[in-house]
Amino acid sequence: MEYAINQLIKSLINPANIIIFILLILVTVFYKKIRGFMGEFWVKQELKKLPKYKYIILNDIMIKSSKGTHQIDHIIISIYGIFVVEMKNYYGLITGEEHQNKWIQHLGKNKYYFNNPIHQNYGHIKALEELLNFSEDKFISIICISNQAKIKVKAKNVTQLDFVNDLIKSYNNEIIIEDLSKIKNKIEQNNITDKEIRKSHIKNIKNTVKENNDKEKNMICPKCGGNLVERKGKYGKFIGCSDFPNCKYTSKNI
Repeated sequence: MEYAINQLIKSLINPANIIIFILLILVTVFYKKIRGFMGEFWVKQELKKLPKYKYIILNDIMIKSSKGTHQIDHIIISIYGIFVVEMKNYYGLITGEEHQNKWIQHLGKNKYYFNNPIHQNYGHIKALEELLNFSEDKFISIICISNQAKIKVKAKNVTQLDFVNDLIKSYNNEIIIEDLSKIKNKIEQNNITDKEIRKSHIKNIKNTVKENNDKEKNMICPKCGGNLVERKGKYGKFIGCSDFPNCKYTSKNI
């Protein structure tokens, strides 16, 4: 018995086992960050396959507009338009509609609500529109979701990683006459690289999400400040703003 206990203790204090144990803890603690990092990595690898003579790719760009800072995952500059790609490294079943404020991640019987990435990407496009002094029709919004997810979203340009390049290449009307290298240079010149500003941006987003969640719990519309009420739609009951149709904010299905 004593021999068995000693062997167990030796195996537990084995350096290799300790390293594995530490790695498991780190993966558990930083799981979301690791998934996010890997999602961005694989999108970069996929976008690199686009012909370099046709497309200029910029990754992880942060710019400032009159409404604050905007962190943009990927920008592809071409004569066919400026593609603004928002990556979501989700898995499970993803459902939602273009104008809904919240989409749903289904994991078994559990539902997890997250902000509509189309709305988020629209803010990025408006910031680029302001910076470049281009009209909105020069920009193309793309939401790219992990291959691990099953997508049932009623919206244009929501795709999976394997098909993002095909979607980009499906646009073949020449709508940009400006010098592409000048567009690239202007974006890069205004790219915020300061680590403290970037940390502050993330903190502000978390605070805004918390404030909006608190408002929803108190049945206050985060968009206009009106009252949230129970409504009925073709897909069942949901929470929406009482000021509809002036405010089309919806929260979630009940």
